[in-house]
Amino acid sequence: MAVNLEDASWRELITDAMARAGETWADVVACTLEEHELDVRFDDGFGIEEGKPFTVWTHNRVYFPSCYDGSEDCVSVSRRPDGKPTYHVGGG
Repeated sequence: MAVNLEDASWRELITDAMARAGETWADVVACTLEEHELDVRFDDGFGIEEGKPFTVWTHNRVYFPSCYDGSEDCVSVSRRPDGKPTYHVGGG
């Protein structure tokens, strides 16, 4: 799914991150956002952080917001030790 980098919702950004990891919403076991909060649109471009903080757990991964100079995205890490390193998240 192509995401407009100046207007997004967490549902779109999380869905994109899940697709990169080979997962879908069917894999979710818990989410700190309410259903309606997933669809709140915000400017995820550079500037200030506007998206509400969250954590989403699936059977295999943990998803959370990342930020670089105010540009927001969703990234994930393994839920269990898998020997793969985690690269730097965020910055600026």
